[in-house]
Parts: sequence; C-alpha cells; structure tokens
Amino acid sequence: MNENRPAPPRPSVLGRGSYSEVLRVGEILRKETVGGILLVAAAAVAIIWANSPASDSYFALRDFKVGYEPWHLELSLGAWAADGLLAIFFFLVGLELKREFVAGDLRQLSKSIVPITAAAGGVVVPAVIYTVINLTSPETLRGWAIPTATDIAFAVAVLAIIGSHLPSALRIFLLTLAVVDDLLAISIIALFYSSDIEVSPLLFALIPLAAYTFLAQKYRRFFGTNPLAPWVILLPLGMVVWALVHASGIHATVAGVLLGFAVPVLRSQASGGPGAGPGLAEIFEHRFRPISAGVAVPIFAFFSAGVAVGGWDGLMSALTDPVALGIIVALVAGKPIGIMGITWLLTKVTRASLDKSLKWIDVFGVSLLAGIGFTVSLLVAELSFGPSSDHDDHAKVAILTASVIAALLAAVVLSTRNRYYRVAEAEEKVDANDDGIPDVYQHDQRP
Repeated sequence: MNENRPAPPRPSVLGRGSYSEVLRVGEILRKETVGGILLVAAAAVAIIWANSPASDSYFALRDFKVGYEPWHLELSLGAWAADGLLAIFFFLVGLELKREFVAGDLRQLSKSIVPITAAAGGVVVPAVIYTVINLTSPETLRGWAIPTATDIAFAVAVLAIIGSHLPSALRIFLLTLAVVDDLLAISIIALFYSSDIEVSPLLFALIPLAAYTFLAQKYRRFFGTNPLAPWVILLPLGMVVWALVHASGIHATVAGVLLGFAVPVLRSQASGGPGAGPGLAEIFEHRFRPISAGVAVPIFAFFSAGVAVGGWDGLMSALTDPVALGIIVALVAGKPIGIMGITWLLTKVTRASLDKSLKWIDVFGVSLLAGIGFTVSLLVAELSFGPSSDHDDHAKVAILTASVIAALLAAVVLSTRNRYYRVAEAEEKVDANDDGIPDVYQHDQRP
C-alpha cells in the first residue's frame, strides 16, 4: 500500500559541501584573517591620528597628489588607494565568483540558490531601511547603497579574536555571502555611482581587455610554463584597461572585476599533459591575495577610516545625522533580517530543512557577522557624498560604529555555540580509513 511507504527525506540547505571546496575556503579565510587584523589595525591608527594634535599631517598625507594629469591620473593618495589598490581586491572578487560558478559548488543550483538569494536579501533589506529613514532628506538618499556590503576580512578577524571554530558549512556560507554581495556592490557602483561617462576611453578599453582575455585563455599555449609571462604580458595590459576605465568616468574598480572574469579558472591540459602545472587563476589568486589582504585593503582602510570626530559633541552630532542612523540600523538589523529571513523563507517555500549539522541560531550568528560592512561601505560613502564632506564623515563614524556593534553581537551569539563548534570541527577531521578525506565528507556524498 502506498500509505505504508516512508515519506521521502526533505532536502536540506547549507550542508558541508565538497571536501575540495572546504580546503579551498579554509585557505582563503586563513589569509583573510591576517588581512583582517591588519585592516583593523590600520583603521585604528587612522582614527587615532586623525583625532590627535597631529591630525593636519594625516589629512595632508591623504590629500597629497601624485600622478600624470594629462592621463587623468593626478590623484590624491587616498584616491589612489580607493581607485587603484581596491581594484586588486575586486580583481580577486571577480576571480572568486567565476571560480565558484564554473568549477565550485555554486555551479549546482541546489547549492547556490540559498547563499545567493540570502546575499541579495542582505543587500536589499539594508538599502530599504536606509531609504526609509532618509526618505524626507533627498540630499542623503544618495547613500542608500552604503550598508549593502559585508567585509569578509573584518568578519574573519572577529572570528579569530573570539576563537570561534565555525563548521565548514558556515564558513562557506559566510564567504559566499561576502563575495556575492561584493559583486552586487560593484554592480551598484557601476550603475549608480558613475558620472560624466566618456565613451571614447571606454571603447578604447575594450581593445586591451580583448587582448588580455585572449592571452589569458591561451596563455599556456603561448608562454608554456614560464612563470614571468603572466606578469610581463598580462599585467601591463590589465593596467592599461584600468587606466582607460578610470578615464571614462566609470569607477576604476569595475575594471578589476572585468579582468578577474577574463581569467580561465579551469586548468587546461592541452599542452604539457597532466603535469602542466597550476592554472592561471590559481597562479593569480596565490600571488594577489596576500597583496590584497595584507597591503591593498589595509592601506585603503588607513586613508578612508580617518575622520575627525570632534570630541563627544561631534560624535553625538554625527550619530544623530539621518545618514548615520540609516547606516547603523541597516547594518546591525537589516543585514540579519535580510539574510536570515530569506534563508528561512526559502526553506518554507521549497519544503527544505536546515542541514542537520546546523541550527537557526548558527545562521543568525553568521547573519549578524555579515553586518560588518567596512571596506566597500567606506568606498560607497565617499562616492555618495564626496571625500571629507560632513555626510561622508558622519557615514564613516556610522560604518565604524555599526561594524563594532555587529561584531560584538555576533561574538556573543557565536561564542555560546563554541563548544558545539569544537565538537563539529573534531568530527570533520576524523579519517578512520586514512585515505586523506575525512569520513563525514564521504558519508555526505550522494550517488
């Protein structure tokens, strides 16, 4: 009888993923942890310096201009950090996104739908909250995108400080959230924060971009295993693309994402056989991630986080600005509402259940952690209101305040689960048959 048949198991969401994905994400987060600590240190130095008796020297350094004006490249050091160094960061975002959707777990719709829609919820809900709070102030509405991004480096630095042993499923979820909303953020920058666009430089940029893409796809055929070839040939082409995009009026970090998308992520065996060596994406990620996490992002944080608060009265004035209120509420409350709300809604719509290795309190803790919106939020604030404007300064104070609040709340929630996380981490390391793959990943595999 059909009535006696057991009901089919409900599908689960936010599972562990493949072991190769776990190893890769673990390596990325270890590098980002170091970068996050450097980022926090650089921001702290900037804030202290900007509010010290020597504050004039900080702002003079930030505003000091270098570069070649005929090429529209005479920029302040702060602008070089935002337009130039952050392009390296977004280049890695492009690489990471392409790798996930071409060769990673996210190429499977069943695994990608939850983190992608959750990231979208974590962008839309904060933007709506900020807009509602600033609805009566057209001057400040332009900052609606400030609270939409998650700073993965800052987030994993918090995890390192509190000693949280997040299970692999949550680490992958957090990284995916951050990478996807970085893509959404750069799309917002390209669409809403580009002005006075000049078509000619943009069209000229297509020429070196096409050459870069062709050579990147065929680099092993042309250059073999020569380790210098990508740097001697591709790096200058990438710099030309960046300069032309910058001259066009589109924010130059967009060039970083485009260049990342152009790099092949699958290793070609067409020449050299199985021992041909790592693919170009692996080479670039290995070389550029330490530069991004350890140099580019901390330097950007140093030049962007410095804001003269003006004592207690100045702090209170900043925090009562609708800009600041919108950012704080959007990051601290909007992010977890958007991320956890969409995740919960998807489980109900699809009749799925949370993976048995997790509880909803775990998703809530990661959603709070995603409210740390530092690097990209600082960039969007400058694009929204202009460097050193009152609203920009108030936005910076709010971003810093919200990030600290989100970090503290996440630390409290995740710390209560640390004992369970340690048990789960130990379970994920058990390899009874000594085949190099922990048993839980073999048991979790589906035919």
